[in-house]
Amino acid sequence: MASHRKLRAAAVVCAAVVATGPAPVAAWAATAGPAAAPPGAAAPGPAPSPDPFAHLTADEIGERAVTATQSATSLRMTGRVVSDGQPLDIDFALNDHDECTGLMRIKGGIAELRRVDHVTYMKGDETFWRVSMSSQGIPEPQITATLELIKGRWLKIAPGQAGSEALGGVCDLKSLLADLDKDKEQRSGLTRGPDGTVAGTPVATLVKKRTDGGTTTVSVAERGKPYILKIVKAGGDEPGTMVFRDYDKPVTVKVPPADETVDLTGLDGGVSA
Repeated sequence: MASHRKLRAAAVVCAAVVATGPAPVAAWAATAGPAAAPPGAAAPGPAPSPDPFAHLTADEIGERAVTATQSATSLRMTGRVVSDGQPLDIDFALNDHDECTGLMRIKGGIAELRRVDHVTYMKGDETFWRVSMSSQGIPEPQITATLELIKGRWLKIAPGQAGSEALGGVCDLKSLLADLDKDKEQRSGLTRGPDGTVAGTPVATLVKKRTDGGTTTVSVAERGKPYILKIVKAGGDEPGTMVFRDYDKPVTVKVPPADETVDLTGLDGGVSA
């Protein structure tokens, strides 16, 4: 098989991961904005006294939550989203220097993604790669040939190479947080639900009924900065739950050893055309 076809296969894999991966999280979070989740999104718990949002409307609380969250220099997000009927589990820590490290799981497969110094590294198990490539209609012989090149190794994607920009978007904290304020109409008409707790932190819950028939609930911290701690979309299109924590904590990303990586620029060597 021609080496360039293998390169294209690897690039398609990267695109496939982003197409079903954390990229939809940004769009999903945008509609969630300072919205909120269905009943049970936050564990019931006593409201702090005094209520820091006592004199604010639900929309005003939402405005403060978005402003505070957009000021974060780093965070960790974990949860599950559904895109095109396919559930995807993610666990990513990212900062405002376009660095990130984390895991994604789909159909029993798992992959790790790291980005540092504008270079993306991706390592998946065989199940993950097969699922990703098969979803793009890549022929089995091509999948097998690609797996032989990347099995047990990190795929290194440098700036300007296929898949770099798309995968880099997964780690773009500024863009992710900017999406929270993309459509202000999604953040109007909120109602305040019962207070609760997320990971032991008292929260106010903001509820939004969506035009697709679903409900979005956002949990906003009542202690410290009013960060968004949880977003739950129930019903409608692309349901899911995402938890945000470790705000403003350092994110350490390790560069994989050179002998454990496959550089896209070097895959032609030793492979027949």
